[in-house]
Amino acid sequence: MMPYYIYIITPGVSSTARTTDYVAEFDSFKAAKKEARRLRAEEELEDDQAYKIIFAQDRHEAVERLKEFREETIVREWEK
Repeated sequence: MMPYYIYIITPGVSSTARTTDYVAEFDSFKAAKKEARRLRAEEELEDDQAYKIIFAQDRHEAVERLKEFREETIVREWEK
């Protein structure tokens, strides 16, 4: 079974230059989501940082997936 990881993401000049700081590992999404919500509510991050949950086979794959390029989502006029 693949675990869920929580990381603190700090953006860089590009998506591949992001800094990822490992926080925790969980066996279920429900537990990871609960902890991420707790962290967001109780621990202040810098303005450009964020907590992210990622599903991966190991920590190395999690970092690779967090750093991969993702296109900006297109927001339709009616979704604004």
